[in-house]
Amino acid sequence: MNNRIGAIVLAGGRGSRMNSDVRKQYMLLEGRPLITYALDAFEASQVDEIVLVTGENEQAYVKTEIIKKYGYSKISAVVAGGEERYHSVYAGLLALHDCGHVLIHDGARPLVTDDIISRAAEGARTYQACVVGMPVKDTIKVADMDQFGIATPNREQLWQIQTPQAFSYELICRAYEWLMGHKECQKGITDDAMVLEKYSGQPIRLIRGSYSNLKVTTPEDLVIAAALKNSLKKLKKI
Repeated sequence: MNNRIGAIVLAGGRGSRMNSDVRKQYMLLEGRPLITYALDAFEASQVDEIVLVTGENEQAYVKTEIIKKYGYSKISAVVAGGEERYHSVYAGLLALHDCGHVLIHDGARPLVTDDIISRAAEGARTYQACVVGMPVKDTIKVADMDQFGIATPNREQLWQIQTPQAFSYELICRAYEWLMGHKECQKGITDDAMVLEKYSGQPIRLIRGSYSNLKVTTPEDLVIAAALKNSLKKLKKI
């Protein structure tokens, strides 16, 4: 059995909602590029190998200003992503070497922790497919096309999904290879679990992440991430 664990960190998003000419993964969070926080967590974790997926023509910049500058040793490849998230994930999967399981993480989630990574890795080993998430706190409404509420699902059955998402490498590779050959199935794909669900109906285990494991999408999220980071740091000292 192959016990090596690979990680794909996605850093190719355009960040259109950040209202900035700087791609969000390179925007500064407390003086450091946002992407470095996720990379720090994976570098210090049990993961054996990291593939970093960037935007087109950003590989040279990343190798010099991120990998070399911050001293990452586990990053084995830097590859360009594609038009959609699933194209980028597939590029990352092809670049990984001999791994039994793989964790796929959005680089715009800077507050991922070693505990979350460890739980995701164990979930992949135990269930072959798992995603990190948390039960929702708020009541959720289903809206129609005119933005009128038409249903209220049971909150106790709803989770907000995060990353990393973790899988048997062979299983998720087969699912992505299938997706690449079926363009009619690509519409609406927003995470890796959906690919596997469409491919085989494989059950996906939900494991707890953290409410702090937010995704930076808007300028306000950078402020929230900084506040959470400092609050978590203070809690560790107590």
